[in-house]
Amino acid sequence: MFRVQTVAIVLVTASLAGAGEAGKARSAPSAFTLGLVQRELQAGLSQAEVVERLGSPNLLTRDAHGREAWVYDKVASEFESSGRHLGVAGMGTGAGASVGGILGVAAERHSEKARVTQRTLTVVVRFNEAGLVEKFSWRDSRF
Repeated sequence: MFRVQTVAIVLVTASLAGAGEAGKARSAPSAFTLGLVQRELQAGLSQAEVVERLGSPNLLTRDAHGREAWVYDKVASEFESSGRHLGVAGMGTGAGASVGGILGVAAERHSEKARVTQRTLTVVVRFNEAGLVEKFSWRDSRF
């Protein structure tokens, strides 16, 4: 038991010591949007700064002069469904002096609509010979 507590204290101390350093670095955001790209990217950023702000690219290419271009290609699907249901059901018994029985009634109407929309965001970041952002462009589409 003593060893487990000692390890826990060491891990907590190590994580707290690194917390100050982690506060200085930016973590990659979870939602990759055009607004994020426009806000975070600017000419002159290093490749390390781009990774800190946007995360790792999906594709890396080089031109004839050895300059890199990074491609971020993100796809999101949105599913929307709406439906109407109408159901009537009944069950009863009838009892009389000479009549006994069961009466059942059922009706159902079912209508459902679904719509799937896909959105794509492709961002191309071009770097100069020194590895700094020279320019970037994007294409946002919905279909």
